[in-house]
Amino acid sequence: MTSVASHDARLTWSGAVCLKRSDGWVMPCRLPCDDLEMYPPELRDLAAMPSGVRLRFATDAKAVAFETQPMAAAGNLDLYADNVLAGTAAFKQGDTMIHFKNLSPGEKTLELWLNHILPFCLRAIGLPDGAFLDKSQDLRPKWITYGSSITHCGGAGSPSFTWPAIVSRAKNLNLTSLGFGGQCHVDSMIARFIRDLPAQFISLKLGINVHGGSLSPRTFLPAVLGSIVTIRDGHPGIPLVMCSPIWSPERETMPGPTGLTLEMIRADLRHAVEVLRRRGDRNIHYVDGLNLLGPDLAELLPDLVHPDAEGYKRLGENFLHEVFDMLGVEIPSA
Repeated sequence: MTSVASHDARLTWSGAVCLKRSDGWVMPCRLPCDDLEMYPPELRDLAAMPSGVRLRFATDAKAVAFETQPMAAAGNLDLYADNVLAGTAAFKQGDTMIHFKNLSPGEKTLELWLNHILPFCLRAIGLPDGAFLDKSQDLRPKWITYGSSITHCGGAGSPSFTWPAIVSRAKNLNLTSLGFGGQCHVDSMIARFIRDLPAQFISLKLGINVHGGSLSPRTFLPAVLGSIVTIRDGHPGIPLVMCSPIWSPERETMPGPTGLTLEMIRADLRHAVEVLRRRGDRNIHYVDGLNLLGPDLAELLPDLVHPDAEGYKRLGENFLHEVFDMLGVEIPSA
């Protein structure tokens, strides 16, 4: 068995924005490591959960093992070989070795989708003796999506079946998922962060966390407009899609602590897009969250807020239909 160190430069960490290094291991993070103190503590913790992050490399190995720090809880990882699912490996709390066997022969690009809700600290990759490992850069168009737990997708069956993962694989996109469970509050630092990241496509799915009381009927629309204008400072002209909240029956007409209902939030998000289109932004688009997952799919919302595993699949399929079939959004090359 040949061991490849976690810091090897031939490894590509797609969907991560920085890597934390300590005592022989590497952990991907979804917020900039040098600026974490600029973000609320709740966001810092969630940034260590690598939703949408993939570890990518080329090899001819027919088996591969990933040595990690002890996993914090049970979960699973998905491994793709040349964009085809090669296997899903389950692990238990405390496990430090995760194996994939019976891979296809010959050279291929492997892409390991990290568990979307558990920090992942890689120590080494094990390959059979004689197998090679080389860099495989992710040159696909970059897509950044920002949202709440419904974008983080804790209830997805496995990490490559979150709704952003489904969309990115269907459209051959290099995903960066900024889904933060309970913490999508239209933060200005997130808007600045998205502004400064490379991107060919951006989507925002806003509103459900705001209903909990962080913004009011007075402050919500200005915060949304300010965030979009900030993002546009770095990304003028690329497709930007604004999605409003999916259906949540207890919140549709019942005001949250500051007086916002989901119906009001959807109206404000639609209005924000209309205002910006009137001012010349012809590549910003609105998608009604009820078209992504509405009352007709109530059985896929077990807690009446979050989709189950099948619900996330349907949400991804509906996003593809609404954005690319109905709106005709076209993503430029990287």
